[in-house]
Amino acid sequence: MTAFFALATSLLWGLADFGGGLLTRRNPALTVVVVSQTIAAAVLGAIVVATGGWTEAGPRLWFAFAAGLVGPVAMLSFYKALAMGPMGVVSPLATLSVAVPVGVGLFLGERPGLMQVAGIAVAVGGVVLAGGPQLKGAPVQRRTIWLTLVAAAGFGTVFALIAEASTDVTGLFLALFVQRVTNVAAGGAALWASARRGGAVLPEGGFPWGALPALGFVGLADVAANGTYAVAAQHGPVTVAAVLASLYPVVTALAARGFLSERLRTIQAAGAGLALVGTLLLATG
Repeated sequence: MTAFFALATSLLWGLADFGGGLLTRRNPALTVVVVSQTIAAAVLGAIVVATGGWTEAGPRLWFAFAAGLVGPVAMLSFYKALAMGPMGVVSPLATLSVAVPVGVGLFLGERPGLMQVAGIAVAVGGVVLAGGPQLKGAPVQRRTIWLTLVAAAGFGTVFALIAEASTDVTGLFLALFVQRVTNVAAGGAALWASARRGGAVLPEGGFPWGALPALGFVGLADVAANGTYAVAAQHGPVTVAAVLASLYPVVTALAARGFLSERLRTIQAAGAGLALVGTLLLATG
């Protein structure tokens, strides 16, 4: 069961990442985040009502609230990075989010093992290589790398918080609902502030009604991935769940290759691969 749900997480996250990055190339990133999360929140609200999830309300929901505040920052940074591309570099670098639990453990007095130290070194090396240097042509923009690292830190924080927000499936639905409502509120406030400063809220053609199904898919796939990951971690070793779930960049890269004919330079592919290997070492160390 752990393997099934963890692999489902990889598939859902990978497709959500690809769809979100693609939509952000034609629409403001903040709008993509707010609309997709609003759709997800509406669906989750219906599920909570149908399952009686309100009975699970308690102090643990503060973790979900905190995750909801961090989530929009991470998603906005990630979608912007995906839009700047290439997806085959951005998505593997985002798997460095697993370093957050390691950092929390260090703060609490834990000491990393040899494999974790190796994972950190390999992952940092991957970050450097993924951004260049290039013998010819333009390297990945430095801003893209920084946005991806911000997203990774945010995702890692969200995963740690949402894991503490519930103890069963019914409570998980409520926690995810609270998280998404907070996402929408925080993202909506940021969108309003951006509009006040003259920032773009909608594409030139107006609200992208034609993209609404795609926006809904991105939001629902993202929230479903959070749910399947939590279930995987609750039913088996977290290390197994983390390793299998961290394979989602492969899905994103394959989608980018298949639909966008995206190609990576050798040094970029090597850096992205090292970052992924480093992530796996961190998860299994």
